[in-house]
Amino acid sequence: MVPQFTPTKNLTYFTQVPKKPQTNKQKTPKPTNQQNKKKRPPPPNPNHPLWRIYIYFFFSFLNELCCFTGCPPLGLETLKITDFQLHASTTKRYGLGAHRGRLNIQAGVNENDFYDGAWCAGRNDPYQWIEVDARRLTKFTGIITQGRNSLWLSDWVTSYKVMLSNDSHAWVTVKNGSGDMIFEGNSEKEIPVLNELPVPIVARYIRINPRSWYEEGSICMRLEILGCPLPDPNNYYHRRNEMTTTDNLDFKHHNYKEMRQLMKVVNEMCPNITRIYNIGKSHQGLKLYAVEISDNPGEHEVGEPEFRYIAGAHGNEVLGRELVLLLMQFMCQEYLAGNPRIIRLIEDTRIHLLPSVNPDGYEMAYEVGSELGGWSLGRWTQDGIDINNNFPDLNTMLWEAEDRKKVQRKVPNHHIPIPEWYLSENTTVAVETRAVIAWMEKIPFVLGGNLQGGELVVAYPYDMVRSTWKTQEHTPTPDDHVFRWLAYSYASTHRLMTDARRRVCHTEDFQKEDGTVNGASWHTVAGSKCLKKFVWDSLYKVSLGNKSVTRSSLTELGHPITYRQKATNDGDYWRLLNPGEYMVTAKADGYISSTKNCAVGYDMGATQCDFTISKTTLTRIKEIMEKFGKQPIGPSIRRLRQRARQRRQRR
Repeated sequence: MVPQFTPTKNLTYFTQVPKKPQTNKQKTPKPTNQQNKKKRPPPPNPNHPLWRIYIYFFFSFLNELCCFTGCPPLGLETLKITDFQLHASTTKRYGLGAHRGRLNIQAGVNENDFYDGAWCAGRNDPYQWIEVDARRLTKFTGIITQGRNSLWLSDWVTSYKVMLSNDSHAWVTVKNGSGDMIFEGNSEKEIPVLNELPVPIVARYIRINPRSWYEEGSICMRLEILGCPLPDPNNYYHRRNEMTTTDNLDFKHHNYKEMRQLMKVVNEMCPNITRIYNIGKSHQGLKLYAVEISDNPGEHEVGEPEFRYIAGAHGNEVLGRELVLLLMQFMCQEYLAGNPRIIRLIEDTRIHLLPSVNPDGYEMAYEVGSELGGWSLGRWTQDGIDINNNFPDLNTMLWEAEDRKKVQRKVPNHHIPIPEWYLSENTTVAVETRAVIAWMEKIPFVLGGNLQGGELVVAYPYDMVRSTWKTQEHTPTPDDHVFRWLAYSYASTHRLMTDARRRVCHTEDFQKEDGTVNGASWHTVAGSKCLKKFVWDSLYKVSLGNKSVTRSSLTELGHPITYRQKATNDGDYWRLLNPGEYMVTAKADGYISSTKNCAVGYDMGATQCDFTISKTTLTRIKEIMEKFGKQPIGPSIRRLRQRARQRRQRR
């Protein structure tokens, strides 16, 4: 069979003409009614002449229908196209194989043999190619290309040809008039370049043939193919095998206006358990909307922990944004359906969902699209700040204080005040970052999660290495055992994070730690939300409840580290702890401190540890004196200074 092009209006249908069907003169008996009931009707015979005519008009009609809308990406970037569907003429090494030639793929930190940032040919000559097998007839409409992602090398293709086939043996080059069409490639390695085919072409295989490349580099490409997979007329039962969702959720990408409308719909569906509010505005003036889900929206309840999910710190990482929007829909619908687990969560927890911290970046990337925007467009705020790394670096302050041998006093490992220079107006701090900090100061969050795109892993603090000369180093917090348990409890319930068979995204595999990683051992980030949450306001703390205390300290029995934990205005305090026994001391200005041994068990829910503390004698005398309009009698300033000097000498 000889491959042929069969043109229709604005469409080239690349197919193979079958042989003339043989006729069968022998008559076959008619099946009985009973046989008709038991057997399914056979699919249409593709070799029948009428069926061939039907195919022709079917694709002609389909072309008229498809020409009104562009074709989406086939899925090289999203891994919908598997590694087995990508082939190349030659490769420089395994880490630069065809499976790495995916749009926006990132190289590993060390750019080693396994995780490089492109497909690179083994030789620099015009006979190299990279090929995509769509595995079904597809209407190809365009190609998007990038160069190699690398910190050290500059490699990209400046021009290329496009070839198509239906059997991967006989190839036809896209023409421009009578000659082969040369498509203009990239002029640098990161900005994606889109080239549309002069007319859509239907085929199964598509091949990119580089013709020229950067003179000081090599043939290296990352790409995405635009195309519309066509239904297979030979597969009569194809639709029965297609997977569809049964959830009544809004599965789509939402721009800012659509996101706000969806939040409003959820609030109207569940007005008794939801509240919409904003924590501030973006650089462009877009409000940072959040949804609260609780049985008493708008008020902090004593003994009820507060939790938050944040997404969209990098505006062009859209998955977290959509997951948070889906979560609020799911919780509302399941609450109305009487799901006992969701009802318990809503009645016992106050949940805050902030789907987009950087709406300006999202809108910027949304206008161009992920394929043409690259990894950087919309990542930062409008004024060019990375929100995820824009929080105060309190780790360095803590470690420097601990390393000073001359400082005799203990260095607190919680509630280190934010430096004054960071709060000044001239500091390079995004308005979105300031809004998040103010939000965290206002609401006593116990636990929080930050959803980002890029890798399938749960990262826990610290995110910054302590050694100044290292870029990667395991840097645990004093609560490392708690954080590891939290990270694993999330990863273990995810369908893919702990699956050893899954394909890694960009760099190393995280299976050795069951889908989790210490942030600093991965890559160091100064001033991340993860650092600030632990050192400044201890957001990750929950488990011990109290209703009458303003400050507390906690020591694990047999453990030398002492933790300090502030309570809310209502007196309740929270701390995440693994099961065990802990010495808890409650302190408040003007009150006598109290210490208890509190045991945290394995049962669901928080272990409550209450204190009743009484005022000191001096506090009572002061209250009596003030009540009768007299000033309290206190020691002279000279005596106070003398006492302080004596205490310092004892140390």
